[in-house]
Amino acid sequence: MVGAAVQDYLKVIYKALHSDHRCTPSLVAEKLGVSPAAVTKMVKRLQELNLVGYERNQELSLTPAGEKIALEVIRHHRLLELYLKEALGYTWDQVDGEADRLEHVISEEFEDRIDQILGHPTHDPHGDPIPTKDGQVDGTRHATLAELEPGQEGVIRRVTDGDPAMLRYLGDLGLYPETQVEMLSKAPYGGPLQVRVGEDVRAIGRELADNVFVSPRKEAA
Repeated sequence: MVGAAVQDYLKVIYKALHSDHRCTPSLVAEKLGVSPAAVTKMVKRLQELNLVGYERNQELSLTPAGEKIALEVIRHHRLLELYLKEALGYTWDQVDGEADRLEHVISEEFEDRIDQILGHPTHDPHGDPIPTKDGQVDGTRHATLAELEPGQEGVIRRVTDGDPAMLRYLGDLGLYPETQVEMLSKAPYGGPLQVRVGEDVRAIGRELADNVFVSPRKEAA
């Protein structure tokens, strides 16, 4: 497999393409915390390796070979996140950083053993789908919590996992995957949302609610 730096670039490009539907060098630089010049140099290398396409509109794409590597790394990462939480007692806001460091170094045998021990899981602690060994991944897209209308119920399917502080706050509110929620009311002019979370009623800001993804009750069954 290619080196860790290449894997990081491919993973960032893949995630951008599947969340924002587009990826530019400037976005990659922002996500990785590197200079635009460093991205330009790496993109040229990735093109030479036939892993990335670079369009005239300055948008990046993945070749089949690049996507395969990205999915392998993402599979490692999400299996590790779940293993760290379930087997080693890490909290869900701690696992992302540890998995980032470990995803590049585990062997395929180690990956298979984690998968087996965990019972062949399909989602990580934040609800993100774990790619299968052969590169298949659940592409279901869910509405945000903020999109539920008053009186509508749903089930949390996943949450954005990039901010540990936000994850801790979501945990304090009980907003975990597979939790049932009901939109009670929406204050006008961008005001807070009143949401029933399990048995509790919470006031939730719209920005936070945009990072929680749900399936409406009629789809949840």
